[in-house]
Amino acid sequence: MSKSIDVFDGVIPLGDKALWATVIGQESAVTLLRRAAFKPVHAYLLVGPRGAGRTEAARAFAGSLFAGAEGGVDKSGDRHRGLAAAGRHPDLVLVEPQGRVLLVDDVQRIIKEGWRSPIEADRKVIVVDRFDTAEPSAAASLLKTIEEPPTSTVFVLLAEEVPDEHVTVASRCVRVDLPPVPAPLIADALVADGIPVEKAIELSEASAGSVARARLLATDPTFLGRRDSWHSVPGRLDGSGSAIAVVVEELKGLIDDAQAPLVSRHQDELEALSEREDAFGSRGSGRREIAERQKREIRRHRDDEIRFGLATLSRAYLALSILDSSSPSQALLAAVDRITEAGGDLLRNPNETLLLQALLLDLPTLQFVGELQP
Repeated sequence: MSKSIDVFDGVIPLGDKALWATVIGQESAVTLLRRAAFKPVHAYLLVGPRGAGRTEAARAFAGSLFAGAEGGVDKSGDRHRGLAAAGRHPDLVLVEPQGRVLLVDDVQRIIKEGWRSPIEADRKVIVVDRFDTAEPSAAASLLKTIEEPPTSTVFVLLAEEVPDEHVTVASRCVRVDLPPVPAPLIADALVADGIPVEKAIELSEASAGSVARARLLATDPTFLGRRDSWHSVPGRLDGSGSAIAVVVEELKGLIDDAQAPLVSRHQDELEALSEREDAFGSRGSGRREIAERQKREIRRHRDDEIRFGLATLSRAYLALSILDSSSPSQALLAAVDRITEAGGDLLRNPNETLLLQALLLDLPTLQFVGELQP
């Protein structure tokens, strides 16, 4: 057995059913991809919001391709599927933009990897994350490769949406849509993980359709406290800049604290990587790529936390507009609109403190809201 195979020992082998069970709440997409594995074409485009299961679906599809579409039960096929599901198969290549957009340099790596021969399986699967961020020149380079693909390579592009300037590349792929996962299905998955039903429901409602985020929140004992803190914000606004400064500082601290479970997970990942490097050497370990991915995950996690907080704040104002007939309903509804606008501003990567300060300055003063319980 070659060294490249030994490096990946220790993963849990998976049968075909267990492999696709990693994709939650996407029955239509799973059905399409499982059928496609029998006779794959050169490129697929998985479209859906972050956390809807795009990466899991891409890995499961790769596992089926590596093991053979028949879903056999031999140890070799189980191992192929297990490695792919863990993202550690030598013939599964994940390319992520190093910055906020997919650049020509990223596409050059895709092209180079595409023409390399498979190491262990009969084909190679290249997963391109955040394809929707590709610069026009990068998309043009990728188009040529997809139109004239290597015979042993299957491309899987992941995107939240398909911009108009990328429709030509999209037209060369089989499109598979993955909508947000419904909260009840996320709750069911959490219950299957051993989480109590009531807590699973609360976590699913805060997950924004993302199974991964729900599971991360499940390991965070401070989640409910953060929710309550955001919900109490309207009652703490008294029209003064000092009150806003105090609230924003507290919220920023909560966002910082929310990173703890993810940081712990990252540390475990780096420790496992160090063990593999000690055993087999650091060459080809992908440490730099892992470090860059972890930085992106932290950034996305902070954005998700702010969106969660804004959604909680919005629900507080909506509850007031319905439950308290003495409130100025128009002002409360306008507050909801302003909170929605702030959520959209996150796309421009703003300064978090300035974003929150500007938002709270625009919200109405409602000291009696503090009595409303979440």
